[in-house]
Amino acid sequence: MAMRMAQVSIENIDDAEGIDSIMTALKNISGVTAIELDKASNIATVRYDDTDTSIHALTAAISMVDYVTQPFPIDAPQNPRYDN
Repeated sequence: MAMRMAQVSIENIDDAEGIDSIMTALKNISGVTAIELDKASNIATVRYDDTDTSIHALTAAISMVDYVTQPFPIDAPQNPRYDN
């Protein structure tokens, strides 16, 4: 078990309903232990157990929320097979 922290963009969220949707989406992921939203910089900081989930699950959950158009991991490792 290794605890990790990831930062994910949450741009385009401008109301309480959107914030609630993001929080619900992230809380429903097994392995997520804490979530901090920084509305000023449009970033969600998520702490999670990497044996239960991954950054990909976090961004997938956020992308399902209607308010967010393109979530992306800010500090996720790069794909070594993508050279462009």
